[in-house]
Amino acid sequence: MSVPKPQMEEGFSFLSLKVVLLLVLLVQFTVADSHHKHAGDGVQPLSKIQIHRAVYELHENASVKAYPVLLGTKGEDSQWVTVEVASPKPSEDDWLAVFSPANFNSSTCPSTDDRQETPNICSAPIKYRFANDSNADYVKTGEASLKFQLINQRADFSFALFSGGLFSPKLLAVSNAVSFVNLNAPLYPRLAQGKYWDEMTVTWTSGYNIIEAVPFVEWGLKGEAQIQSPAGTLTFHRESMCAPPARTVGWRDPGFFHTSFLKNLWPNSLYTYKLGHRLSNGSNIWSKSYHFKSSPYPGQDSLQRVVIFGDMGKAERDGSNEYNAYQPGSLNTTDQLIKDLDKIDIVFHIGDIAYANGYISQWDQFTSQVEPIASVVPYMIASGNHERDVPGTGSFYDGNDSGGECGVLAETMFYVPAENRAKFWYSTDYGMFHFCIADSEHDWREGSEQYKFIEKCLASADRQKQPWLIFVAHRVLGYTSSSWRDGSFGEPMGRESLQKLWQKYKVDIAFFGHVHNYERTCPIYQNQCVNTEKSHYSGTVNGTIHVVVGGGGSHLTDSGPVQTTWSLFRDSDFGFVKLTAFNHSSLLLEYKKSSDGKVYDSFTISRDYRDVLACVHDGCEPTTLAT
Repeated sequence: MSVPKPQMEEGFSFLSLKVVLLLVLLVQFTVADSHHKHAGDGVQPLSKIQIHRAVYELHENASVKAYPVLLGTKGEDSQWVTVEVASPKPSEDDWLAVFSPANFNSSTCPSTDDRQETPNICSAPIKYRFANDSNADYVKTGEASLKFQLINQRADFSFALFSGGLFSPKLLAVSNAVSFVNLNAPLYPRLAQGKYWDEMTVTWTSGYNIIEAVPFVEWGLKGEAQIQSPAGTLTFHRESMCAPPARTVGWRDPGFFHTSFLKNLWPNSLYTYKLGHRLSNGSNIWSKSYHFKSSPYPGQDSLQRVVIFGDMGKAERDGSNEYNAYQPGSLNTTDQLIKDLDKIDIVFHIGDIAYANGYISQWDQFTSQVEPIASVVPYMIASGNHERDVPGTGSFYDGNDSGGECGVLAETMFYVPAENRAKFWYSTDYGMFHFCIADSEHDWREGSEQYKFIEKCLASADRQKQPWLIFVAHRVLGYTSSSWRDGSFGEPMGRESLQKLWQKYKVDIAFFGHVHNYERTCPIYQNQCVNTEKSHYSGTVNGTIHVVVGGGGSHLTDSGPVQTTWSLFRDSDFGFVKLTAFNHSSLLLEYKKSSDGKVYDSFTISRDYRDVLACVHDGCEPTTLAT
């Protein structure tokens, strides 16, 4: 039976409408589900604030009151502050900013800033929260009470109430100032391996310039006489930054960074230490006491445990900065490592450290967050795009992912045993492990300065003493199923340049971050699996296992659409890897989720020294028929 034309069109219109509605609902469900599962938008929260557009709208009936006024009276370097807000015209987009120093008007602007409009705010707050976060009825009552966790950042704090949201901020009221007792106190120690196995370095932050106080570390074997070692002092200035926002609204005085070298350590021994500053009057300012266990002798046959992850960032325990949308897994990873700390010997954070992206204040908050870890075990870092990359500054990739930091923050605030910290590649030993840490943000292609370092580092491993050879870089210079484009996975030039070195020197595992998930490959060479085993490798492995471990805390990355033959395990969740060397012949890798610390993937390698020496494809020593 034929349908009259108007009737037929009406039927199709109704059907089309239903299809469209169905698709809209499907998209909304998918987006909502994706957001729930992989929370995070990857945007630095402070960059959302258009602080240069701020204008005065001070109201006599608006008020902000903060207490307690004096913080750290019992020696604390972190304390909760209550902030009470009252507004006569409350709005759901009212927000509360934390400024430090407390005086954030034009007097803090650089001489090159020609901003004329009041209130002339030229520095971003260090954190913020929306006023209705703690009181859903704020829009009705105009009253709210919020709690902020503050850390000692060498300056006082004030709280400012804005309306107009983050895009068109209008300043309504400013609180009283609050401050820590000793703003200059030595804080947030970071341990790192020195250039020699029997050397530990400790770097910390303070407000003391070398002309005000002499920095040193008092340390020694636990329970024995302590000695004092001097420390060097570094800092940097606004002019050291390469681009905005680090050079503009993101700038904040970083304080001073002190590094001391604790030498001639006994292997596997427990040491105690504390940070000190000697004032001109002869008195000393002390930190609290800390401890660490010294490294084993290279090649020592003992239980050795290494944690590796990338892309963690920092988050706020008070809910500031919409942290769930930026680094949603950061605190879980940090807390899980703290919980397991007595079963960890050394940590490698392989790039994308704080995700400050040019907002200098965030580095203090990161070092405070990891202090329970970094003050006890060596916290080794690698350089990532969010530390180094700025166009026109020599970075291999030409983006401004660092927000103008151009490597200065990471290179100054953390010690690594590199010959030149501006070239962030180095080697380090830990017992039976030999690590080669590459800098993916500088040229690593064949013929480059870094390529020569990588080959020298790999070749220098004494596999009889240190059988476990590990390569590390931030970007995936090897294999990953994520970010699949035009048939390429990861960084094709990296594989082309480096995989023959990995094969020649029989690298056991190559670790990468940058891609925010976990993935493990088979032992692989030239896009082919060279071993059919999946979880228990014995004898000669024949190739390098590639592990992406970029799920430390930042917003997650989904696995790519193609199921490759070489990808054995994928997980788009937050987590880290733990390597355990039981002896020279047995190694265990475990992938643990940050949410519960349980193992979700693992493999073992069991072999003898002769298996390391065995000939493999493109990895054979030359021979001769001569007698």
